[in-house]
Amino acid sequence: MTIDSDDLLNSILASLERVQYINPDEIPGIDLYMDQVTTFMDRRLRSTARYPDEDKILTKTMINNYAKNDLLPPPVKKKYSKEHVLLLIFIYYYKGILSISDIQTLLKPITEKYFQNGAEFNLEDVYREAFSMEEKQLEALKADVIEKFRTAQDTFQGAPKEEADFLRKFAFVCALSFDVYIKKMIIEKIIDELSAEKKTDGKRKNHTGRPDKQDSQE
Repeated sequence: MTIDSDDLLNSILASLERVQYINPDEIPGIDLYMDQVTTFMDRRLRSTARYPDEDKILTKTMINNYAKNDLLPPPVKKKYSKEHVLLLIFIYYYKGILSISDIQTLLKPITEKYFQNGAEFNLEDVYREAFSMEEKQLEALKADVIEKFRTAQDTFQGAPKEEADFLRKFAFVCALSFDVYIKKMIIEKIIDELSAEKKTDGKRKNHTGRPDKQDSQE
């Protein structure tokens, strides 16, 4: 059955409405066992899954792999804190577009500086600040999707009638894909810059934490 173009657009916009970030206040204030963490994440993010009845939002294996790859600090007595959950949410959104190495580059400084740091400004504050942009971003994204969709509907005017619908959907996918490609390229560029800065900072110190001779002469 062919989906009417307006129905398709409405379906896409409806799916965007279901994209909601997890408010830190919704995360239990007590430490959780792994099963409780996976249950919480599944309940809050299930609606955004491509195949809700099949896709795994978070599993024990995933959590263990994140810990092995230094993306997640180890639990304390097999329990995970609220800040563990916040990091898992970041990882959930990153893993679809970034490599493990890139996620490490982004999250390691965050974890080292703000994870359970006992300071007034902590990981929860970082999370709230980062996701506070969501509402405005989502509205802008909806407008961009609508514009790309309408533009795609004006393509392939000379195509055979029986092929035009598919070709216009193809054009829409191409427009969205190019947008994702460019943004991913920009993200990777920023991550590469962060990685280069870290290496430069590392070279400025010897094993005693003092500037090396070359730097001290500059």
